[in-house]
Amino acid sequence: MEHPPEEGSGSGPDPGSGVPPGGPGAASEALAVLTSFGRRLLVLVPVYLAGAAGLSVGFVLFGLALYVGWRRVRDEKQRSLRAARQLLDDEERITAKTLYMSHRELPAWVSFPDVEKAEWLNKIMAQVWPFLGQYMEKLLAETVAPAVRGSNPHLQTFTFTRVELGEKPLRIIGVKVHPSQRKDQILLDLNISYVGDLQIDVEIKKYFCKAGVKGMQLHGILRVILEPLTGDLPIVGAVSMFFIKRPTLDINWTGMTNLLDIPGLSSLSDTMIMDSIAAFLVLPNRLLVPLMPDLQDVAQLRSPLPRGIIRIHLLAARGLSSKDKYVKGLIEGKSDPYALVRVGTQTFCSRVINEDLNPQWGETYEVMVHEVPGQEIEVEVFDKDPDKDDFLGRMKLDVGKVLQAGVLDDWYPLQGGQGQVHLRLEWLSLLPDAEKLEQVLQWNRGISSRPEPPSAAILVVYLDRAQDLPVSLASRVTTEQGAIYNTNCPVWEAAFRFFLQDPRSQELDVQVKDDSRALTLGALTLPLARLLTAPELTMDQWFQLSGSGPNSRLYMKLILRILYLDSSHISFSTMPSAWDADGESPQRGSSVDAPPRPSHTTPDSHFGTENVLRIHVLEAQDLIAKDRFLGGLVKGKSDPYVKLKVAGRSFRSHVVREDLNPRWNEAFEVIVTSVPGQELDVEVFDKDLDKDDFLGRCKVSLTTVLNSGFLDEWLTLEDVPSGRLHLRLERLTPRPTAAELEEVLQVNSLLQTQKSSELAAAVLSVYLERAEGLPLRKGTKPPNPYATLTVGETSHKTKTASQTSAPIWDESASFLIRKPHTESLELQVRGEGSGNLGSLSLPLSEILQADRLCVDHWFALSNGQGQVLLRAQLGILVSQHSGVEAHSHSYSPSSSSLSEEPELLGGLSHATSSVPELRHRLTHGDSPSEAAIGPLGQVKLTVWYYSEEQKLVSIVHSCRALRQSGRDLPDPYVSLLLLPDKSRGTKRKTSQKKRTLNPEFSERFEWELPLDGTLKRKLEVSVKSNSSFMSRERELLGKVQLDLSEMDLSQGAAQWVEGKTARGGAYL
Repeated sequence: MEHPPEEGSGSGPDPGSGVPPGGPGAASEALAVLTSFGRRLLVLVPVYLAGAAGLSVGFVLFGLALYVGWRRVRDEKQRSLRAARQLLDDEERITAKTLYMSHRELPAWVSFPDVEKAEWLNKIMAQVWPFLGQYMEKLLAETVAPAVRGSNPHLQTFTFTRVELGEKPLRIIGVKVHPSQRKDQILLDLNISYVGDLQIDVEIKKYFCKAGVKGMQLHGILRVILEPLTGDLPIVGAVSMFFIKRPTLDINWTGMTNLLDIPGLSSLSDTMIMDSIAAFLVLPNRLLVPLMPDLQDVAQLRSPLPRGIIRIHLLAARGLSSKDKYVKGLIEGKSDPYALVRVGTQTFCSRVINEDLNPQWGETYEVMVHEVPGQEIEVEVFDKDPDKDDFLGRMKLDVGKVLQAGVLDDWYPLQGGQGQVHLRLEWLSLLPDAEKLEQVLQWNRGISSRPEPPSAAILVVYLDRAQDLPVSLASRVTTEQGAIYNTNCPVWEAAFRFFLQDPRSQELDVQVKDDSRALTLGALTLPLARLLTAPELTMDQWFQLSGSGPNSRLYMKLILRILYLDSSHISFSTMPSAWDADGESPQRGSSVDAPPRPSHTTPDSHFGTENVLRIHVLEAQDLIAKDRFLGGLVKGKSDPYVKLKVAGRSFRSHVVREDLNPRWNEAFEVIVTSVPGQELDVEVFDKDLDKDDFLGRCKVSLTTVLNSGFLDEWLTLEDVPSGRLHLRLERLTPRPTAAELEEVLQVNSLLQTQKSSELAAAVLSVYLERAEGLPLRKGTKPPNPYATLTVGETSHKTKTASQTSAPIWDESASFLIRKPHTESLELQVRGEGSGNLGSLSLPLSEILQADRLCVDHWFALSNGQGQVLLRAQLGILVSQHSGVEAHSHSYSPSSSSLSEEPELLGGLSHATSSVPELRHRLTHGDSPSEAAIGPLGQVKLTVWYYSEEQKLVSIVHSCRALRQSGRDLPDPYVSLLLLPDKSRGTKRKTSQKKRTLNPEFSERFEWELPLDGTLKRKLEVSVKSNSSFMSRERELLGKVQLDLSEMDLSQGAAQWVEGKTARGGAYL
């Protein structure tokens, strides 16, 4: 059989086609050339018509732009289909080739060890696929087409001209079996991928209209539930199928539907089809296939009770990126952020906060959770704009973590942008216990919730069927679920769910109508209070309809569940309301009516048990090179940095330029609890101008660190060919004693590097229980108070109590403290809509003087009205593995110890020190009178050698009693120089302090030198001041030289040294 060559092929015949070299082949080639020329000539027709009609050339350009956009979308879809088909056809080769790709790009059976590759299912599917195609052809031709023709007179000539499922069957990439909590249920997750060459064409002959689909992609995770398992064949009662998340869909249109590939319409059409799929195949919707006849509770299998309710408090965001620009981008504005919260098909949108990069929303949403694990909470933040809203970032969290924790209150980093979003997530269990209702209602009264008040219960209605509806009116019966035609005994088997604020006063209203909704066939009103007295809060029975026939009735199953937050996470107030309905203050009754005022707080047993995890990111080796130059011809290095994620917080190191063996030497700290299963996620990236390249990742279980207290390891980086990372992790347990505080502060100053922030010396744990006597709004109305606890730049906001001057918060917060002597705890009590109600400032120095570093009593607010009951306790963080022991030396400010040989205490532990013992004696003047502070003043220094990093470290703490040479005070700074080198590379200097004789610097400097080279040098310390604003001259206030060979560099004690002018010798 002869095959003509394809259109557009070359002039030579195809040797494998069987076409002879002459005759028909030459004619076909000529026809192809004429056809190509005709197509190009046809492009000029719109230009000619526009000119003939006198239209603007803009119409031609607009049409050309539409065509280019349409062509681009079509080409992208075809490329996507070809790539997906190639991947599915040769999955093993592609997987081996991309073995070092990230887990997101690998099949599920490679990324996750509990996902199995079920190739046997794909073989079965490939063999069954042609027969499914035959079934689909019969279904569309014999069932769907007649239904379409009968639905509208204009579609009487509608027909399917072609139905082919193609040769590419649906593939199952991976199968995961979940351990179910129920023994009569099996849970499967199927990772399905359909990249099909199906072709379905339809035609309406009356209008010469042809359309269709040629090629489609569908990817998603399909959950299959086999339940109930019975003792009778076929063992499985029914199969439920649904997508936990919306699958991704891409359709290649043909015919008239080609118009749907125009930019804008393409995403809109796919979204509409995806919405149709979600209407019956995405949670909470399910496709149920009963396998046994007369299966009970079909509606409950199709719509089971939710696993729980998550109350999402969208509180605030901070550090959002600025998207608004003015004057063509010259002036940077802010953003107008709002948030979208999604759980499955449930979506909520917050209000817009105008021009604020740190918005406060304070909104609450409640979502039903149907599947755990699987469902996720997704929050997306956008900047509201008149045209298209700008994306600011998103975060995702598995609902299983909320179920495990009960309550999560944390700042979550936004991916794809910058900033964090503050969420409080509460897992509410569904209890069939009416006695819990009053407790829940009491708790809800203290919650400030918008836009809707908090719910106390949910109602699930299983509408099964109706019986004996009025015959004259029952040709078509409808509910919100859909119409049932030509029957007076309709069967719906539908489910409905409602949130209830107070089931004691609410009612269920049911109306049965005909399809046009003009006539009511019957109605039912049921007070939900009846459910509160029913067994298990459930009613499963017939209900008589009113306004209907004498025997007309509905069969429904009603289930009420109380939304209960575990009391181990919150404390419910059992005190009666302090204000009655008319707003007047009640008379205080006996202790039976109101409990006596407590004198101390009563926190739970977990309060104050936090630890601090100190993470030292030291160095890395053998990282892969990502930088390329001259189009990849020249191989560079990388600019690595490290990202850490632990306990809901993220940290990032500085970037080391062009180094495959970088040394960061940075320390990070985070407060952690003893919750099992926590991990430290570490990722290494190469900093680039556009997108940072991935250099590897590793994970560390915190269980080992929390149990042993210390971990120092080289960790192999995963998902990359080479690379390892050196981490040192230490658990710091707070100690309730201030005896070692000075030592801790001195050790921290020695350990702190130039790139790291100041290390914490203590942890402050605060438990705020309640307040009393807060001022009223407008003199008569109780406020809606909340409190804010602040230490430095860290704040914690409590929940808002509703209409009370004696709120009970029962909340705790922890803060890292770096300078306990100077920092303070700031508390502000405010009312929503009423402003400041009072404040409190508690210096931490007062807690340092208290017994066991703890204060626990009532504190008066600064406005003179109102008190708060709180507990504040400090815990000193003593490092057992710092490698440094520092003991403070006390010096009298009126005398100097430099005339004596100072005894420097402490040093590196024998287990970690490799530095030989060197004794440090500061050279001093011969005269004993120099023990007093000289006329040039003193400078306080710490000099030591860090053997692990091979660095000489010097800390300039401060100066005192400097010389004043003129009428104005000097602007001093300290200059350090390593002699005999006087190059700029060895010179260091502090910042400049304005107009003072006693400047405070606390600045650290480092020189990378081997120990033997360090011992050959001298450190010159000069104190200088600017002569004038316009002059570059510097006035020397004093100078000193330290011979490093005579110093004990293993020690870390700070010393006061005295300076002299150059004329006086410049030495001590």
